[in-house]
Amino acid sequence: MKGIKNDRLRQGGNEGRWFFAVLMIIAALFLSAPIVTAEKWGGVDELVVERIAADHGREASGPLIDTDQGDLLLFMFLIAGAVAGFAGGYYWRVLTTAGIMPTRKENG
Repeated sequence: MKGIKNDRLRQGGNEGRWFFAVLMIIAALFLSAPIVTAEKWGGVDELVVERIAADHGREASGPLIDTDQGDLLLFMFLIAGAVAGFAGGYYWRVLTTAGIMPTRKENG
């Protein structure tokens, strides 16, 4: 058995190629799905908010912060990431060395 396994390794084997090919086919199917079904699915606003507003006799209002204009949503994620990164960096020693740090000896 050991000799057969070593022979396959020397020959290169096609297992990795088949796995890669199947992986690429699955990825292509998943990535092409939004292109094919883009018109069938509506957003939460159309399907839920507007329907419930109509059921209660009201008109759906716009969002409080409209993130569809420009890169506002991207900017908000940037700020949130910067705040989280600063907090994580500031408390890094506390997060990673809890109970490990040696205590100081007093002179005297």
